[in-house]
Amino acid sequence: MISFAPLWDTLKKKEISQYQLIHFYGVSAGQLSRLRANHYVSTHTIDRLCEILDCNIEDVIVYKKISNS
Repeated sequence: MISFAPLWDTLKKKEISQYQLIHFYGVSAGQLSRLRANHYVSTHTIDRLCEILDCNIEDVIVYKKISNS
């Protein structure tokens, strides 16, 4: 499962709010909604977040294996 949990920590560390992402960086509210729900977003969106936050992809996204037991 893909999780965007690291994104929220990175935003906090970089002191960038979701409001700023929407109003200053042009990230749509819909994209943020999908990120909060760990739903699909494009690689373009992930790339843009890394660019805005000046960070690596692992600061935005993580893969968590779901056990089948």
